[in-house]
Amino acid sequence: MILDATHHDPFSFLGLHQEKLEKSDLETYAFRCFIPSTTGVEVDTVDGWKALEKTHDHGFFEWQGSQKINSPCRIKIHQNEHIVETYDVYSFAPMITSDELHLFGEGNLKQAYKTLGAQLCKHQGVDGVRFAVWAPNAERVSVIGTFNQWDGRVHPMRVHGSSGIWEIFIPGLEADALYKFEIRKRHTGNILVKTDPYGFCFEPRPGSAAKVSSLNSYQWQDQSWLKQRAESEWLNAPFNCYEAHLGSWRRDAQGHFLNYRELATQLISYVKEMGYTHIELMPVSEHPLNESWGYQTTGYFGVTNRYGSPDDFRFFVDTCHAANIGVILDWVPGHFPKDDWALARFDGTALYEHEDPRLGEHQDWGTYIFNYGRNEVRNFLISNAHYWLNEFHIDGLRVDAVASMLYLDYSRKADEWLPNKFGGRENLDAIEFLKQLNTMVHEEFAGALTIAEESTSWPMVSRPVYLGGLGFSMKWNMGWMNDTLAYFENDPVHRRYHHNKLTFGQLYAYSENFVLPFSHDEVVHGKHSLLDKMPGDAWQKFANLRVLITHQMCSPGKKLNFMGNEFGQGREWNVNASLDWHLLDAHWHQGIKLANHDLNHLYADLSALHDLDFQMQGFDWIDCQDADQSLLSYIRRARDGSFVLILLNFTPVPRENYRLGVPQAGEYAEIFNSDAACYGGSNTGNGTAIKTEQISWMGHGQSIQITVPPLSGVILQIK
Repeated sequence: MILDATHHDPFSFLGLHQEKLEKSDLETYAFRCFIPSTTGVEVDTVDGWKALEKTHDHGFFEWQGSQKINSPCRIKIHQNEHIVETYDVYSFAPMITSDELHLFGEGNLKQAYKTLGAQLCKHQGVDGVRFAVWAPNAERVSVIGTFNQWDGRVHPMRVHGSSGIWEIFIPGLEADALYKFEIRKRHTGNILVKTDPYGFCFEPRPGSAAKVSSLNSYQWQDQSWLKQRAESEWLNAPFNCYEAHLGSWRRDAQGHFLNYRELATQLISYVKEMGYTHIELMPVSEHPLNESWGYQTTGYFGVTNRYGSPDDFRFFVDTCHAANIGVILDWVPGHFPKDDWALARFDGTALYEHEDPRLGEHQDWGTYIFNYGRNEVRNFLISNAHYWLNEFHIDGLRVDAVASMLYLDYSRKADEWLPNKFGGRENLDAIEFLKQLNTMVHEEFAGALTIAEESTSWPMVSRPVYLGGLGFSMKWNMGWMNDTLAYFENDPVHRRYHHNKLTFGQLYAYSENFVLPFSHDEVVHGKHSLLDKMPGDAWQKFANLRVLITHQMCSPGKKLNFMGNEFGQGREWNVNASLDWHLLDAHWHQGIKLANHDLNHLYADLSALHDLDFQMQGFDWIDCQDADQSLLSYIRRARDGSFVLILLNFTPVPRENYRLGVPQAGEYAEIFNSDAACYGGSNTGNGTAIKTEQISWMGHGQSIQITVPPLSGVILQIK
């Protein structure tokens, strides 16, 4: 069984054992090892080195004697004229504790990434690597790699009873060794070769082997940032996120990826100058295919080596924090790909997924769904979230495709899904997982955020778990986004008939802590770029885009924009190419960028634009009923009583002598006008001094008379 690698418990036979001689009470020592392609083996005893007898041509050696052998056992391996001195793998005691096994089994081992996977460590005074993997339905699991010629017979592992966790310590291994797990299926004997689910590093594509790596050798410099984050009132703070895909934001002159350290110089300085408060990174966990954008994850614990090493990525995050920029990471716990070397059917059974495709497969995406009802699977995902927040100081997770997790019938026909135990469509296990996730994040990482991409009206997504909510910090407002873009795609002459698309959102705007997103999903797959969605000639397209971003930045809710939106990218996003930075040679694109720059800084600097994003006290309509002229006006307020007035004109017709009711008498200044010449507009405006008149209008005792520029957004502030 040792020779054909079918032994379920190799530690019970290999290594050092104390045995009684037949027909005698005397005890002797037996030492056995299996080392293929070896001509001889010696073991170190108290009486010196003793040669083992080769009992099988394939490389099985055995020694028996009364001499004591120290454990762990030192051996010499003869390979023709070469001799290698090392320690016997099978003479080391197990390292994983019963407490770790218990916590993993109940789904509460939050730092499972320090127990499973490949851990560089010292064991019984010897340096090496401890490997561990969860494969409860395997007959045998071996570590294979460059260090044993990928031979599954050499390093079969020990199993910790019914836990399903297999473990082995291999002395002498160092960082950068490539490895996988070879798994023999219990029922069929078929052999699977799998990459490590908990691998920290992976070899460059197209290879899929994991690489032994130290967990964290980076010296962080962001203690003041983490302290500030923990003490901040994020509900009332500005949150303006720049969503970026690192491989296509910008490339070098040869068209190659920028690495994390180059991005730390170029991307962060750009984001800082533009006035964003956060960067949201599309997934940087390891994935085999660029075209998946990172959402088809195969290495959940691996920083993609496309752009550098884990410590390079730590440097990127550290540099963000030094610039007072938070880092949000796209995280994908809703599904995983079917690649046969990754998580799919990991030990020959549906381990991480459901066996029944009505529960376990996303037909639309061709992926598997995690089995959230299994403690060890929940533990894998919870510990993965902990890993990114703890080891990389990430400031929050944007959780992808939450709706697909919440509903058992998501994108399924009537006969393609199974109801829950109460007969409903809610995925009860996923709900509990999300609550557990959010509770862990908020308890363990003060000030860290969780943001749900959730596209339905599921209640209390961003309300605390103790109040019955899912526990997310915020939720993307997909309804606002869809209504707004649908409105803007209409020709201005028809917008009067769709006015409610801009006003309806106020009916539910404070039911959740909303983020207003214009994300990557809106500028791909034939949906056109934001600029290209806009109707009209070139002038109108750019004017429409300027008023669109003004509307977004002034509406209640935190903000997110995908890269390229800020300068009016003309074509759809292409993951395999850089953004079209050459467009900034054109005045109109420069104008869009400058308008975004100024709005971003106004949003961050004016508390009225962010302080009460999630409370109705921060918003009052002035006039939401002027559909005939396609005009909207409203007030944004802060807790300290400060306020600004917002006036939006969604037609190319300027409105002269337009009377606007205001809440306070005095002199108002136009602090932003998207129609300014510097932004590429017609430069219609009102100067800097607009005095109120004691004429009641729109429910206010005072009013002003102004010129409203065409296709524009105007922000007014009392002096």
